[in-house]
Amino acid sequence: MVSRPQNPVTGEFEEKHLKQPPRPSIEKLTNLYTLVLHPNNTYDVLFNGESHNLGNLLEDFAPSVNPPKEIDDPDDKKPEDWVDQKKIADPDAKKPEDWDEDAPYEIPDEEAVKPEGWLDDEPEFIPDPDAEKPEEWDDEEDGDWIAPTIRNPKCDEAPGCGEWKRPFKPNPAYKGKWYAPLIDNPAYKGEWAPRKIPNPEFFQDLTPVKSLKPIGGVGIELWTMTEDILFDNIYIGHSVEDAKKLADETFHVKRPLEEAANKVANKVDEEEGEEEVSFKDDPVAFIRGRVFKFVDAAKVDPITAFKTQPETGAGLALAVVTFFGMIGALFGLVGGQQAPVTKSTKKTDAPTPDDKQKTETAPVAPAGGEKADTPVKKRK
Repeated sequence: MVSRPQNPVTGEFEEKHLKQPPRPSIEKLTNLYTLVLHPNNTYDVLFNGESHNLGNLLEDFAPSVNPPKEIDDPDDKKPEDWVDQKKIADPDAKKPEDWDEDAPYEIPDEEAVKPEGWLDDEPEFIPDPDAEKPEEWDDEEDGDWIAPTIRNPKCDEAPGCGEWKRPFKPNPAYKGKWYAPLIDNPAYKGEWAPRKIPNPEFFQDLTPVKSLKPIGGVGIELWTMTEDILFDNIYIGHSVEDAKKLADETFHVKRPLEEAANKVANKVDEEEGEEEVSFKDDPVAFIRGRVFKFVDAAKVDPITAFKTQPETGAGLALAVVTFFGMIGALFGLVGGQQAPVTKSTKKTDAPTPDDKQKTETAPVAPAGGEKADTPVKKRK
């Protein structure tokens, strides 16, 4: 929560942050955040209708709503001869002559004895005898195939195997690097702090709730790698009853539906994680199981069902489209069995352009009459 009150002395706006802001819930479900400011300068931050942060505006912001009466003098500097180191190394201390800084922290245990039955000639790891070279392995492209290694089972039955080495033990002569002991610094003067001067920007507002400026907008600063985060149903006002009414109309309606859909999605994920029949072993059982899961999820929330099982949803949609396409084709074939429509050859009384064209291109001599001239050239 951030506030930007105006300083009545300087006229500037200063951004103030809540010292312990409420932590949001990182999930993909709708959440409801509510801030209630009371006239007595107290506030209440509610998360999904439950109170999470109770506090006071005059105490819980940094910088504070009311600036301090005194501030550090920016011109006051620490003297060069000021000593603020409490402890110093004893200048009279000397490193003992028998102090060996090079002694190791651990040394081999010379009293240790190799256990009886230790297998010196057995390696700790051996190639897996059950491993087989993959069929798709190509020696020319992938190189020589090497079987993965497993722990030698003989080593588990014996005290150990391989080259035996003495274990280490703490070195009794180890002392580490020598440092002189610390003593009180005789020149110590204490912690230095600049002197205080009156704060020129000081003011005192005992009722900051009443002096708040009208809210002109809402800013949300979000740092997350979670996708698909949405913000909606934002209410700014003075009525707690109106805020509750908006919550009843939006959040309390949407949240139960999202929780139900989330349970279905989780159930689908759990079922998919369980061992199921593969398509290769039993195609019919595999497809039937996928379809039943999709139908059960779609009964609760069709959108979630398509998101969690897109392949099954697309397959069912394609099957429906194919079914209706076959029905349409079947009706088309039935309708296509009707008799073809033939053009009538009955001559009408009224001449048409087609009749004239046919007469000109194919003249016929009248029976028993004179032979009419035709445009056909005679053969000589």
